[in-house]
Amino acid sequence: MDKANSESNLTGLAFGGGAVLGAAHIGVLKAMHETGFRADCVAGTSIGSFVAALHAFGKSWEEIEQIAVDLDWFDLSGLALSSYGLLSNRKFGRLVLKKLGRKRIEDAPIPLAIVATDICTGEKVVMRKGSVATAVMASSSIPGIFNPVKQKQMLLVDGLLTENVPVSPLKEMGASRIVCIDLLGRHSYRKPEHLAMLLMNAFYSAMRTMSEIQMEAADLVIRPNLSDFSLVDISAVPEIFEAGYREALPLLETWMAKA
Repeated sequence: MDKANSESNLTGLAFGGGAVLGAAHIGVLKAMHETGFRADCVAGTSIGSFVAALHAFGKSWEEIEQIAVDLDWFDLSGLALSSYGLLSNRKFGRLVLKKLGRKRIEDAPIPLAIVATDICTGEKVVMRKGSVATAVMASSSIPGIFNPVKQKQMLLVDGLLTENVPVSPLKEMGASRIVCIDLLGRHSYRKPEHLAMLLMNAFYSAMRTMSEIQMEAADLVIRPNLSDFSLVDISAVPEIFEAGYREALPLLETWMAKA
């Protein structure tokens, strides 16, 4: 990052991963709208990449809420047995295409970064260019459940493995003030009822400590209490939305009062 960027007053917003808990992101967007908070750049991982992309391309919180309410979360994937995963999430990519069209990341009105992991090397991959639909699909590909997304020599899977709450890309984009939304910091894990839930519990719990360290660079962490909700219970989406809104509103009001 150059000197001009390091001395900027840009505010970055990081949307973390957390499966169905991602509905809380939309509640935060509603609180942002009501308080007048604006992000100059955004980054997202996993379900956070989906919300971040919609926001970066100008979708209102009301539009994103309607998408979440209408969404058949489990219909986003289709059976596609392979040596790498049980399911394909190409339907997720098609959903992004339906809502945004064939957009490219670099064309977002609000600068956008999407985080995935190259499972061949274990390295973080920050996507700032290319197809939005492909990037969101890659960032949301939970290893062992979804097939990786092939891109050049890489096999891309969920960014949760390397940076579940993507703070560092925002710093690289020139943000001097960073707000992040952590969906898992106050989440209580439950006994898994099936393989997908077992794998999600394993991955998300394993990266919690790493996420805490990575978020130390943030100026404000919005961490809704989502302990009452499951990672996969789609019936709770309206309640998760309200939890995100309720807890973000006073934090953003205080932030804006100091701005």
